[in-house]
Amino acid sequence: MSDQNIAVNRKARHDYEILETYETGIALVGTEVKSLRVGKANLKDSYAAVKNGEVWLYGVHISPYSHGNIFNHSPERDRKLLLHRREIRRLIGKTKETGLTLVPLRMYFKAGRAKVELGLARGKRQYDKRQAIAKRDVERDVRREMRSRQRRLER
Repeated sequence: MSDQNIAVNRKARHDYEILETYETGIALVGTEVKSLRVGKANLKDSYAAVKNGEVWLYGVHISPYSHGNIFNHSPERDRKLLLHRREIRRLIGKTKETGLTLVPLRMYFKAGRAKVELGLARGKRQYDKRQAIAKRDVERDVRREMRSRQRRLER
């Protein structure tokens, strides 16, 4: 059974160098799950942090459920991430290092449960971003050239 993506933080891989990834569960209320099932989530400008021995997700916008009632959820509330204790201890140690932060990379359903792929990341400098763009452009040009040569050989 394949994972069903809900939301992807495309900017994260551009702004950060991802060192490690963790698959975490997320504590949600009923209307949030329903809203996620129709793809109403935004990971832009979101981050995670360790607070009082727990990992929390901040800044994720999950739109209120359209068929909800007065008990609908607050769209920008802080949400608890579910990890093993040893993983949390490891993240506490890593995030104390200078320049390391926790960034949600994507949100998806796996076997009916909402999951968040969390990345331990180091911020990229502006010149690193330019180098990454230049490298991607060169790789694209090489692939394009290889395809055109392959087509010429097939003729």
